[in-house]
Amino acid sequence: MRHQVIILLLFGFFITLHAETYRIISYNVENLFDATHDTLKNDLDFTPTGKYRWTYTRFRHKAHQIARTICQIGRWETPLIVGICEVENENCVRQLIRQLPSYPYAYLHRESPDERGIDVTVLYDSTRFHILQWNILPVPLNGDKTRDILYAKGLTLSGDTLHLMMCHLPSMRGGKAQSEWKRQRAKQVIQHHTDSILRSTPQAFILVMGDMNSDAKNDIKGLKNCMVTLEKEGIGSYKWQGQWSCLDQIYVSPALIPHTQARIFSADNLLTPDKRYMGKQPRRTFTGYRYDKSGVSDHLPAYLDWQTE
Repeated sequence: MRHQVIILLLFGFFITLHAETYRIISYNVENLFDATHDTLKNDLDFTPTGKYRWTYTRFRHKAHQIARTICQIGRWETPLIVGICEVENENCVRQLIRQLPSYPYAYLHRESPDERGIDVTVLYDSTRFHILQWNILPVPLNGDKTRDILYAKGLTLSGDTLHLMMCHLPSMRGGKAQSEWKRQRAKQVIQHHTDSILRSTPQAFILVMGDMNSDAKNDIKGLKNCMVTLEKEGIGSYKWQGQWSCLDQIYVSPALIPHTQARIFSADNLLTPDKRYMGKQPRRTFTGYRYDKSGVSDHLPAYLDWQTE
């Protein structure tokens, strides 16, 4: 405890008094698996003898492609926070950070009960964001399993406290309507936690982001979904049967609304021609079982710029 106090005091010493712009990213990286079989997980497809002939070389190259994308989004600055969906384990997180040697990233990660073994994780710039506390928020599904929600509370270099929830809600497997109750159960967990924060601190800065596996809606009371307008304009992070949608979403609390702007990052190298439905689509690592070395993910990253006062 004493060490934590000292660290916080030192961090506070360097807090700036001028306005800062922070870039925060939410990215489903599509199956960032290492090539080693974990007997507790259903990951055999992503091994050298599995369906995808997944090797350490391919894994490291994919990590490099993801790191390159993070650098592209940040331009000349280190993104403050990068929330990631579909990372297999802590080793994958460490390998990804090794591809970003000039970025002072620390990370938050805990193994989730997901049967495939895919988790959410958060990378953060440890020179500009100090973690005050963090934990996981389990999603009870009556015996079914899904990813936990990762909650973190941190202090920025400009002196603002941010509450962050990183999510990867249950998929539409089995049908969109049939699986909707699972996503609603996850959003109930988010709602409960959000309500608790806003009751104690009405002007709290809250950010909820991740792959929501649904159309963008303002369905968490007290928060605004930044992707609703983008989706209505035909802008999306994911394309299915020719239609773009914002599965990857960012919600903000009222205190953040005037100071933030959300976008989808759609650099040319992340896209490939959509031969069936026209236009372009995300350039994924595999189409069926055909490997594309230049592919990164079947999702485009969402990001938010936060201008402090």
